[in-house]
Amino acid sequence: MVKKAIIPAAGYGTRSLPITKVLPKEMLPICGRPAIDYIVQEAIDSGIEQILIVVSKNKDMILDYFDRSLELEAYLKKKNKTDLLKKLDQPKVHIQYIRQPYPTGLGDAVRLGKFFVGQEPFAVLLPDEIVVSQDKTALRQLIESRNKLKGNVLGLKRMDPSELKSYGVIDPQKLDDTTFKLKNIIEKAQDSFPSNLAVVGRYILEPSIFDYLDRLQPGVGSEIQLTDAIKAMLSDMPSYGIEIVGQRFDISKMPEYVSLTNLLCGSAHGEG
Repeated sequence: MVKKAIIPAAGYGTRSLPITKVLPKEMLPICGRPAIDYIVQEAIDSGIEQILIVVSKNKDMILDYFDRSLELEAYLKKKNKTDLLKKLDQPKVHIQYIRQPYPTGLGDAVRLGKFFVGQEPFAVLLPDEIVVSQDKTALRQLIESRNKLKGNVLGLKRMDPSELKSYGVIDPQKLDDTTFKLKNIIEKAQDSFPSNLAVVGRYILEPSIFDYLDRLQPGVGSEIQLTDAIKAMLSDMPSYGIEIVGQRFDISKMPEYVSLTNLLCGSAHGEG
């Protein structure tokens, strides 16, 4: 069973400047909640019991959000605003933190979770990608598939060709309508793509991924790429991709952030 998850949240958020100069992208508000709160809730709803959030030195706001505010709780009790106290409930999951000194790639951020993970399969959830699904969470879909397939399982979405250069793209061997075995995976190719199936921000990884991460040299963007470690594993262990059922939003893209906010806020008020 997959019970542990890593949430990499140490990046500068350059795609969302200038607001991310002072506000971490993971804290961008969506209907009164920060984006990372939705990611943590997805993990909980998927059966995750322990979370490691990888932060940088300017991300203390994330730690503060998931900590108790005793002064605020005392104030609300004194003012008899007990209805507001419920909004301060902490997520029912154990959260740890580790600092990434410098944002040197997703692979490097995941590598920091080696001792947290131990010898268990684990999840990785990217906090700038939110998936709205009606039935099962995106992560739950991957976990259920992993229990059958036994190997790395990546979340996939079909992308317009113009968008593929920003993602890892798989060369797929089709197993059924939504399940693919990876023949290859390429990170941020610029001209030729093996398919239109891009890896989005959900992964289930075997603990042996750390052996490959430890041996990696910097790749695209002079960063340690998680994609490169997954690719290196293909000769020793199979990896699979699952087309996620649900609406996926990249909150670093303003039109998608606005669409997500409208969708969730409308649902919260019984609209749409």
